[in-house]
Amino acid sequence: MERVLEGVLVLDFARYIAGPFCATVLADMGAEVIRIEAPGGAEDRQQGPFAPSGDNFRFLMMSRNKKGVTLNLETPRGKELFHQLVKKADVVVENFSPPVKKKLGFTYEELSKINPQIILTTVSAFGIDGPYSHRLGFDHIAQAESGSMTFTGFPDTPHTRAQVAYVDMSTALHAALATVLAILHRVKTGKGQQVEAALLDTAVSYVAFPGTMAEYEVLNQVRPKTGNAGYYAFSDTFYAKDGMVIMAALSDPLWNRLVDLIGYPEFKSDPRFVDDEARWRNQDIIGPLVQGWVGQRTREEVFEAMGKARIPCGRVNTVPEAFQDPHIQARELFTKLEVPGVGPVSHPRVAIKMSRTPGRIEHPAPQVGQHNDEVYAGLLGLSAKEIEGLKVEGVI
Repeated sequence: MERVLEGVLVLDFARYIAGPFCATVLADMGAEVIRIEAPGGAEDRQQGPFAPSGDNFRFLMMSRNKKGVTLNLETPRGKELFHQLVKKADVVVENFSPPVKKKLGFTYEELSKINPQIILTTVSAFGIDGPYSHRLGFDHIAQAESGSMTFTGFPDTPHTRAQVAYVDMSTALHAALATVLAILHRVKTGKGQQVEAALLDTAVSYVAFPGTMAEYEVLNQVRPKTGNAGYYAFSDTFYAKDGMVIMAALSDPLWNRLVDLIGYPEFKSDPRFVDDEARWRNQDIIGPLVQGWVGQRTREEVFEAMGKARIPCGRVNTVPEAFQDPHIQARELFTKLEVPGVGPVSHPRVAIKMSRTPGRIEHPAPQVGQHNDEVYAGLLGLSAKEIEGLKVEGVI
């Protein structure tokens, strides 16, 4: 079945999560993505935990569907080969630091001279301009500087980061979307362009969109830590006999169903619970009552009862429980790939579904330089002797 980005050639120079995942999304949707790293392998291969093959699991996830070549960009011949690849490419994805970017010639001005139709997708921590543009950073740095850590966690705990790298992953999706939009623009105009996505930009937008910064700006109100409880509505985690559940009674209809279910129908007309804000401010009253009802039941019993009452509720799953969840299995959210030296490994599937042009996962992450011969011979037309010479000289 056709994939929407078939025929698009992407050079992936990115490392760690945000940049590589951007390229992974493009690869899953059909683009030919060539991951380019220094001879011997890039540093993001070196972080554990490690599979029996010596590969780290994050790298396996981030590099599936990609071809892998090596190239020393600091050698004259390496730079020459880089320019030849850029001439053939549609997209270059990179997340080099500003000094390295300048040193290696990864500016849009320089690349567009080589290929006027090139799309340069730049992923960085703080953006390509502004007073922080020279700084390095990772997901949790952006979480911290965006303000999100100050209202994550419980009131008596230190400021807390989210362990899921949501800033990295979301920045990658922004970058992938921008790349596809740039491809669409190029189809219409024939012109390439630079697109960028920055971790701090993403983090700040995610903090601001729920109204957090507007609350401060207009009301001089700073959002507090609420643990697992909702903000300005009744929602929280509760302990069942065999684990935790989380539920949400946002809005009057859900609230009315909840109090009917747990045996307090009189709360529907109680002025202490007249609206979402009142229920949030008086959650210390209703919370223990909900806990008393939940605590007498197993998670499945709670889940079934709230499901029948049409109240949003979920199990607080462990990673093994989530992995084995029947709905997750039914949605086919994983694809097993045979990874050399490891065996079958479940890879997360593309999280969007398209009826005509679905994405798919076809091959595991490449070994260091696995596709050197294929790419340099097939794409650039180098002979076997030339390729062997490049290996001896340390260019690839």
